[in-house]
Amino acid sequence: MSRIGKKPVSLPQGVTATVNGQTVTAKGPKGELKFVVNDEVLVKMENNEISVEPRDQTKTARSKWGMSRTQIVNILQGVKDGFEKKLEITGVGYRAALQGKNLQLALGFSHDVIYQTPQGITITVPKPTEITVSGIDKQQVGQVAAEIREYRGPEPYKGKGVRHVDERIVRKEGKKK
Repeated sequence: MSRIGKKPVSLPQGVTATVNGQTVTAKGPKGELKFVVNDEVLVKMENNEISVEPRDQTKTARSKWGMSRTQIVNILQGVKDGFEKKLEITGVGYRAALQGKNLQLALGFSHDVIYQTPQGITITVPKPTEITVSGIDKQQVGQVAAEIREYRGPEPYKGKGVRHVDERIVRKEGKKK
């Protein structure tokens, strides 16, 4: 039994949701998102609560049960508050700047890296060594943050590179004489 899947999802204040077959649509102050639930999971809406349950007791249906509920919670939270990931740049000469809507990164290469911001994502640079990625789709925000980090991930000796703010880098000891 899924402990997460058993709990019904209550609608936050200021968010409206509709269940049409297997499609859950949420509208809120930040925008509108849809999620199509897998056919092995049944979705019902009763008195401002969305409940999710498996259609049968097969292993695949039960495994998609909790994930479907979590996806519904994510779209409801996204249209109400949105999501945000913060990245930090460490290293001499490493910096970020906004060039129109694109992100320009100086990461120690012979050229600057230009990252094109996808639709629905907002990138801000409060300081040259900080990047904030925000949007209403949790998966897309995480994907964009991962793609920016991928250009120059943190290395274990000096810790130089792009990393998440809450990420802990395990440092290695250098060569000894």
